[in-house]
Amino acid sequence: MQPIRVYCTRSARPVKQNQGSIWNAVMNATLRVRRRPGLEDLPLPRYMSEHAAGLDLLAANDEPITVAPGEIRLIPTGLYVEIPPGYEGQVRARSGLALRHGLMLPNAPGTIDADYRGELQVIVANCARAPYTIERGMRFAQLVIAPVAHVEVVEVEGLADSRRGTGGFGHTGH
Repeated sequence: MQPIRVYCTRSARPVKQNQGSIWNAVMNATLRVRRRPGLEDLPLPRYMSEHAAGLDLLAANDEPITVAPGEIRLIPTGLYVEIPPGYEGQVRARSGLALRHGLMLPNAPGTIDADYRGELQVIVANCARAPYTIERGMRFAQLVIAPVAHVEVVEVEGLADSRRGTGGFGHTGH
């Protein structure tokens, strides 16, 4: 099975070209994917347009899963992924399903760490007034592969002052 090629972009510094800027550092990373046996009929995740940020994930349920209003369900993808070190997977809702059917991901974005090797499953909630059924093979979520930064954690006695200070939760306006 061929691995999916994921192209991620990170800016080392913007390069001026005409009136816009482009990123000058492009990193190639490979997302290795293994399917659960019996799912060969389902396509692997893929980008649905040239500039799409997320790979569409398909439901790998044997029977339809109906999510009642206010209910939370776990939807299997049947996929096991190997995310490259230095990256994470972010699972996000598909905007059309959120708008038209109230299908949300309560922990969005859900994080998949690079060292996780279990089946990729997605927590889905229905915040609409009508039930919604997820059928096998349906595109129901998306996976964004993004670089992560690790920091050194240092305990200190005080923090540098800032203009904002401790203001939060709407402090800067509507």
